[in-house]
Amino acid sequence: MLAIGSISKRERRLILTQYAFLAPQLILFLGLTIIPFFVAIPMLFTDQASFTDAQVNPVGLNNFTAIFRDASIQDEYLPALRRTVVFVAMNFVMIYLFGLSLALLLYEVGFHSSFFTVVYLPLMASGIALGSIAVMLFARGTGTLNLMAQALGVVKEPFDIYTPVGTGILLPLLAGWRWAGFNMAIFLSGLLTIPKETIEASIVDGASYWQRLIRVYFPQMWPSFILASTMCLIGSWSAFDELVAIGALYNNPEAKFLSIVFFTYGFQINRLSLGMTLALETFLPLTLVGIALQWLQRRLQYY
Repeated sequence: MLAIGSISKRERRLILTQYAFLAPQLILFLGLTIIPFFVAIPMLFTDQASFTDAQVNPVGLNNFTAIFRDASIQDEYLPALRRTVVFVAMNFVMIYLFGLSLALLLYEVGFHSSFFTVVYLPLMASGIALGSIAVMLFARGTGTLNLMAQALGVVKEPFDIYTPVGTGILLPLLAGWRWAGFNMAIFLSGLLTIPKETIEASIVDGASYWQRLIRVYFPQMWPSFILASTMCLIGSWSAFDELVAIGALYNNPEAKFLSIVFFTYGFQINRLSLGMTLALETFLPLTLVGIALQWLQRRLQYY
């Protein structure tokens, strides 16, 4: 490490400039994520009902064990966990179905700025907009795609966004469409790091396109795969706006994922500390998965 005195004025100015660019994001991250997390820890051991609750009593580890001994909590948490896991699994399929396919197409055919813009444009839509689009397209009696499919004779029975099929398949399809450009950029960056020489050598050796994918492309794209998987985990488990738009808080129990359960306990039925504890108990295993993915990425760098 260089001593302070050995750094030139130009280098110091460059370092200060970099810290200046980092400072706003770092301050927001500390102020809105890290500090509130540690401030909230004592609340987990109380019966605090809301942020304005004046009577707060210590309950020890009762909030942490409630999921194992309270049948009413299990009846809400476990179905929501199942729906969330299905949604996460389907989102994994969608990031490769949309993102990887489009990245390979763009890589092989060539860059076209207009195509890239069209694919990336849906990301500008909010989660609320995505949920509203889902309802407009797949509402049983009024959904546009339902009416078109029935008119063309493609389906006999219309799809319904308010069913397990709606939240398990239709909603991930729309989420995959929305995030297609983002995932495409991740996979495309991985493809662009592959040395052209290795691809040309495989072509000379007579490898088919599928053989090149499996033996040349994919082994060198592991960092992109891990990054896309990490972002998929973050986005899928924190899905909220889309679910609200399709009635998760009102008339659609099939859209009640874990994020909705945590919100319900914290802000609708005034069991704030319990809702926060359930969120933490869900968050810790996901943290271990994230650490494992990062460990795998570092390990693969040496191969």
